Amino acid sequence: MKTWKSLLLGACAPVLLSACATTTPVLLTAETATPSPAAEAAKPKPKYGSFGFDTAGMDRTVAPGDSFYDYASGGWMKTTEIPADRGSYNTFGVLTDVAAERTRAIVEDSAKGDAPAGSDARKIGDFYASFMDEAAIEAAGLTPLKPELARIDAIKTRADLSRELGATLRADVDALNATDYTTDRLFGLWVAEDMNDTSKYRPYLMQGGLGMPDREYYLDASPRFQDLRAKYKAHIASMLELAGYDDAQARAGRILALETAIARAHWTVDATGDIAKANTVWSRADLARKAPGVDWSAYLQAAGMGQQPAFGPWQSSAITAISKLVGSQPIATWKDYLAFHAVERGAPFLSKAFVDEHFAFNSTALAGTPQQRERWKRGVDNTSGALGEAVGKLYVERHFTPEAKAQMQEMVKNILTAFGARIDRLDWMSADTKAKAREKLANFRVGVGYPDKWLDYSGLQIVRGDAYGNWERGELFKYRRNVAKLAGPVNRDEWWMTPQTVNALNLPMQNMIVFPAAILEPTFFDPNADAAVNYGAIGGVIGHEVVHGFDDTGALFDAKGNLRNWWTPADMAQFKTRSQALAAQYSAYEPLPGLHLNGNQVLGENIADLAGLASAYDAYYLSLNGQPPPVIDGFTADQRFYLGWAQNYRSKFREATLRRNVLSGVHSPGEYRAQTVRNQDPWYPAFEVKAGQGLYLAPDQRVKIW
Repeated sequence: MKTWKSLLLGACAPVLLSACATTTPVLLTAETATPSPAAEAAKPKPKYGSFGFDTAGMDRTVAPGDSFYDYASGGWMKTTEIPADRGSYNTFGVLTDVAAERTRAIVEDSAKGDAPAGSDARKIGDFYASFMDEAAIEAAGLTPLKPELARIDAIKTRADLSRELGATLRADVDALNATDYTTDRLFGLWVAEDMNDTSKYRPYLMQGGLGMPDREYYLDASPRFQDLRAKYKAHIASMLELAGYDDAQARAGRILALETAIARAHWTVDATGDIAKANTVWSRADLARKAPGVDWSAYLQAAGMGQQPAFGPWQSSAITAISKLVGSQPIATWKDYLAFHAVERGAPFLSKAFVDEHFAFNSTALAGTPQQRERWKRGVDNTSGALGEAVGKLYVERHFTPEAKAQMQEMVKNILTAFGARIDRLDWMSADTKAKAREKLANFRVGVGYPDKWLDYSGLQIVRGDAYGNWERGELFKYRRNVAKLAGPVNRDEWWMTPQTVNALNLPMQNMIVFPAAILEPTFFDPNADAAVNYGAIGGVIGHEVVHGFDDTGALFDAKGNLRNWWTPADMAQFKTRSQALAAQYSAYEPLPGLHLNGNQVLGENIADLAGLASAYDAYYLSLNGQPPPVIDGFTADQRFYLGWAQNYRSKFREATLRRNVLSGVHSPGEYRAQTVRNQDPWYPAFEVKAGQGLYLAPDQRVKIW
């Protein structure tokens, strides 16, 4: 990233005459256009404010250069309460509520309708209706869980134990696409392209086995975590008692001790993100040789992968150490462990006593959430979890227009063009590496709204009245679908995310970016909003996902998605030096007293924010086709652009949730994401930011990567 100027900027940059921190900036320029009253009246209005930004949510008593986040969103922070059923609330949460209400209508219509047996609509309706039938769930009690508990009780040998562990394996992690690293099962499975040859699939095994979010919850000696461990032990005992186990306190102590041993083996979040270190391939024979303790023949046979010749142990030393525990710890302890986790996983689909105890620890103790979410919301989430694309197909039919898709595609085209120009202008990168970067960019594929081909759910059995069984079969269906991929050709168009999900995704081994329909809503994207706001908001997100292909992880993958070095040594050294400057900047942030961000843990997301926003800025000016940008309500285009970005990351946290996110997440809290603007040169004149203000960085201290 050589300069902040777009190719068209020199002739049309707005001139700020006055920007008082306590008043709306007043601008007088030749660029100001005054549409006729009739034209203004006929024009569709944006959802927020006069141009798509919620100016009422600002706090203009704060100087933008001291805290751009508070300036842009301080009013929202003062008036917004975190809902009682949440650990945090943010712009994503607002849109998630919108999507949930829309999805509720879809699943309730399906539940009331009389769709043909076996149809997707019938399955959606039956799954949701079954979850909402609390009377039937109460009457069933523990009965749905008894077959699994009986299998666990029948374990006698290490082979039996390995067989049961293999039977519980599920496709519930994602190492690169959604960066979902955690599973309470002993190991998690992710079936994705082979990093060394993306023309075939590889089954990646990832560390798991913990009931709390991260290894630090077990190993940190501070009073805060000691208290959480005591609460977790009490929770384990309560769950076992509800399931009818005697001597629950002693069992809970042994389970906690076992999980603590597992936690010691775990890689940190930072280490897990080290792709080169994770790119390990073991043969079937290697599993037995390098990870003794598990009877791998019994395990893999039960997991449906008895003939699979090779595996990718993502955290290889952790897989080894956890396997050793399977062979060394008492079988009785493992049986208690398996029983607890079976109850814990199934609790949301069991009777009220299980639901309430599960919530009390996992939401209140761990996240500080005081109130259980309404049942219909949980029903919507669980239905989407099992039948995501079936629900998504109906969602886009109702809520995503071809016009919105076309507008998004035009923005994506401009941002890809702008990022390509940024590559060309880099003064620190050699021509050879630039050519490879350009090749990768030219091979980018983009999904907007929904996938071209929908998943087939004909093999998933849903039985009305069997809430637990429907969930269990849904998890198994997803798992078997993923295992089946190992025997077939690679699907380069898989989305990994449903249309009703409020998020966006970069798929490094598919060289593809995805923007589901549900995030393409105000404030991220409003077809009727000012273009500068849209480019700052959803444009920043588009740029973010593009740059993920070139962040500290994405930069390791070539145009075909293979993990292959396409850099000269000098260029990679420069890239790492610049990246570490950004990591150091974020490591200085302290969200809670004594708790700093880990700049390397959140580095990829921050590189994507930094260069993605800069690319969106260039693309906005590219979209003007040489025309001057308008001034609207006294705000210049640059001001509207950066306010649009800040609006993305309005967020409030309960302390426990914030601490959890900092310790185990790969995203910086919203405040710090909003303030990446301090590295953007155009932001300084736009808001008259001066030396001595809190966010001011001298030009040579502003991090520039792409």
